[in-house]
Amino acid sequence: MKGSKPVRRRAPRDRGKEVPGSTSPPVKPPSPEIPGARPAPLPRFVPPQLATLVSHSPAGDEWLHEMKFDGYRILARVERGAARLLSRNAKDWTAHFPAVAKAVARLPAERAMLDGEVAVLLPDGTTSFQALQNLLTGEMSGQLVYMVFDLLHLDGRDLTGTRLEDRKAVLEALLATAGPAADPLRFSRHVVGSGPKFLEQACRLGLEGAVAKRRDAPYRSARSTDWQKIKCIKRQEVVIGGYTDPDGSRVGIGALLAGVYEGRKLVYAGKVGTGFTERSLRDLHRRVERLAVSHCPFAVPPTGVGRAHWVRPELVAEVAFGQWTNDGKMRHPSFQGLREDKRAVEVVRERPVASPTSGERPRP
Repeated sequence: MKGSKPVRRRAPRDRGKEVPGSTSPPVKPPSPEIPGARPAPLPRFVPPQLATLVSHSPAGDEWLHEMKFDGYRILARVERGAARLLSRNAKDWTAHFPAVAKAVARLPAERAMLDGEVAVLLPDGTTSFQALQNLLTGEMSGQLVYMVFDLLHLDGRDLTGTRLEDRKAVLEALLATAGPAADPLRFSRHVVGSGPKFLEQACRLGLEGAVAKRRDAPYRSARSTDWQKIKCIKRQEVVIGGYTDPDGSRVGIGALLAGVYEGRKLVYAGKVGTGFTERSLRDLHRRVERLAVSHCPFAVPPTGVGRAHWVRPELVAEVAFGQWTNDGKMRHPSFQGLREDKRAVEVVRERPVASPTSGERPRP
C-alpha cells in the first residue's frame, strides 16, 4: 500500500555461529518416511559413527563400499535456513568452512543433520589432507568439497534407526533436489559388493583407502565393525611430545618427537623429520614453544634423539609411514598436518583386525 512502512523482521536469537542460506523458498525435500524412521526433534549434536581398521575388505553383497576421504570429519546441522558445522568432538567449525555452511543452509529442508568429510579435491579426483591444511593456512588454494555420506535427521524424523542404504537414498535425493545450490556438497557414491576389487582399484588410483559399510545397519554413535576402513597407505595419528633443534639452514624445528597412548601412558613412537614446508616449520615452532615443559611426557624417555625440547602432549599430528618396527616405532614417518579435530587422549596405535567373513554378522 502506498505510504506504508516496510515491515522489519527481527533476526532470530541465539544462532551462535550459524550461517544463513538463501532467502528463496525451498523446494519440497524427499520424504523421510522409511522403515525405522521415528518422529523426533532435531538434536544439537550426534556423536559420529566410527570405522574399525581391518586388514582385508569384506567381499559379500551385504556390504557397500565408499572411497576413504582424506580430510576433516564434519557433521552439518541445518535448522530453518541456518547451518552449523560441527567436528567429531562437537566443536563449532562453521567459521573454517563458510562456503560449505552456506551450501548446507540452502538445502531444501527445514531441519537436517548430515554426516560427511570436508576435503580438498585434487585434479586427479583424490583428496589430500596436506592440501586441506595448506588451504586453511592460506598457503595454497584448492577445490573445497563436503563429501556427504550419511543423513541422520530430516524434517522431524530421526533416521539413525533406518537401514544405511535407505538413508543414503534419501540423502542422494535431497542433494539432487537442491541442484546447483548444493555446490560444494557432493554425494558420496558407493559400490555394492566386490570389496577386494573396489579396494584394489582405489589403491591403483592413489586413494588413501576404502570404507566398507553394512547396507542394512542403523547408525551407531560408536566405533563398530558395521563400518570398516581399509587403507592403501599406512597413516597414524600421533601426539607431539617434543621436538629437536633444526640443522643447517632449516628453520623452526628439526623433527617432532611423537607418541601414542597405551592406557594412560604416552609411549614414544618415532621421530618425524620430513614432510614439512618452511611455513609449517615456522608455525609448528610457534605452537610448540607455547607448550614448553621441563619434564619428558613420554612414559619412557626416548634415547638417541639429540637435544630434545619437551612440550605438553596436546597437539595431534597425522603422519604417513612405511611400517611399524619390532620395537613399536614408525619407519620413515612423514608429517601430513595437524589434526585440530582430535583430542590427544584419543590417539592410540591403530592396528588392523581381521575382517569378519562375508556371512558373519559383526558385533558392535
